Amino acid sequence: MTSLHTTRVRRRRLGVAAAAAGLVAALFTAGPAAATPDPGDTATTDGGVPVSRQIEARAEAAIRSGEVPGVDEIVHSDNIEHLTNVPKNALKGLNTDLAFQGRYAYAGNYDGFRIFDISNPKKPRTVAEVLCPGSQNDISVSGNLLFLSTDSSRSDDSCASTSQPATEKSSWEGMKVFDISDKRNPKYVAAVETACGSHTHTIIPERGNVYVYVSSYAPNEAFPDCRPPHDGISVIKVPRNAPEDSRVVNFPVLFPDGGNPGAPANPGVSRTTGCHDITVLPSKDLAAGACMGDGLLFSIEDPENPRVIDRVQDNVNFAFWHSATFNQRTDKVVFTDELGGGGAATCNEETGPNRGANGVYDIVGRGDHRKLVFRSYFKIDRPQAETEVCVAHNGSLIPVKGKDLMVQAWYQGGVSVWDFTDSSKPREIAYFERGPVSTDAVTTAGPWSAYYYNGYIYSSDIAKGLDVLKLNDRRTDPAKKVRLDELNVQTQPDYFRR
Repeated sequence: MTSLHTTRVRRRRLGVAAAAAGLVAALFTAGPAAATPDPGDTATTDGGVPVSRQIEARAEAAIRSGEVPGVDEIVHSDNIEHLTNVPKNALKGLNTDLAFQGRYAYAGNYDGFRIFDISNPKKPRTVAEVLCPGSQNDISVSGNLLFLSTDSSRSDDSCASTSQPATEKSSWEGMKVFDISDKRNPKYVAAVETACGSHTHTIIPERGNVYVYVSSYAPNEAFPDCRPPHDGISVIKVPRNAPEDSRVVNFPVLFPDGGNPGAPANPGVSRTTGCHDITVLPSKDLAAGACMGDGLLFSIEDPENPRVIDRVQDNVNFAFWHSATFNQRTDKVVFTDELGGGGAATCNEETGPNRGANGVYDIVGRGDHRKLVFRSYFKIDRPQAETEVCVAHNGSLIPVKGKDLMVQAWYQGGVSVWDFTDSSKPREIAYFERGPVSTDAVTTAGPWSAYYYNGYIYSSDIAKGLDVLKLNDRRTDPAKKVRLDELNVQTQPDYFRR
């Protein structure tokens, strides 16, 4: 695949704007949990992977020259304001995804989840923290229900479980469901085991039921509950009034031919053994699947039986199809590439501007004849140190009529706001980031998710906690008028048909 747009890697001194972190007292609520995190189950940000003295020296030289910010130094463009940071409290694992409902934000963590009151975005207040270990605790909410993914092998389905080898038949992985009618005391009400666990999930809310698409991958003949072929997704039906009756109702096969074979046929490309993440646009009965070596467009007109419309591959520059975002008019979709699996420094000259980038695709045609047509790549071109794990990760639309604007997390590449209104010429218009965690080790840190919700950007920093940012830009200001009652970013709303 040939790129129609190459982002130039520029070498410049960044404009520095230091920001003081606002701290907030946290209230710990044990809720249904009574366990301690397992070292073998939860990744850590401590220490990192040591680098050679040569790489360390280059990172330190980049800081001295002003090419990258100093260790933990905050920098941002003039049109972004850093309002506050709420550090980790009781849950010490990696922070993951975010969901929103009214005046509350819900934050996943490898050790459980945290609920914030964000009625005052400058001073978020912790309402509850629930200890329920099980990576990666991808999170979403609908009405009085909260959904949590478990993608690590556990001794049972309780919040008091311990890690256990996937080779043991008794091990459990899958979806957990909580009742959050009392925000201060969430109650664990249901669990559904799914094949290969639940790395991520996506909900399709309906009046009486919530459908949950469960994405998981990496089967192994030695795993009794996760054997190949694993060429589809699990579909769970959750009755709102009886979540204890939740169950898997289908496992649609999305790759009847087995999907992308990966290496050696396609060197550097992941073999497709399931999906990583799915984004649905219920108002249009559409979904986009990021499935390791493949990108999908499919119909969800019948949510229990999703149907593939088109499928694309990029065996030149994409290593791992990670996530997807539709534009509001549903004539474009952005796919992200998680090059290096979220554990490597990939925002550098050696990797280049196309590997590890977003892929911008136009959706052309109608109905079952719609096709995904590649237009360009977008990758942040702000210099990053060789010790900074930088990767395209989770983001959301910024709702402005007539424009395609997105905010996105890039791990230690920070938060990027970019414009893809012209599919062939995407460009960054704002940013926020911290300098490297260290110069002597590669450490997992930085924003996992960065989402726009009711006038503010909320960023879940893997290591630092919750950041709240405010955009002040004439191009994005109209979005401040758009108000939502609920936002699960992978269940995209129709912002203007309300």
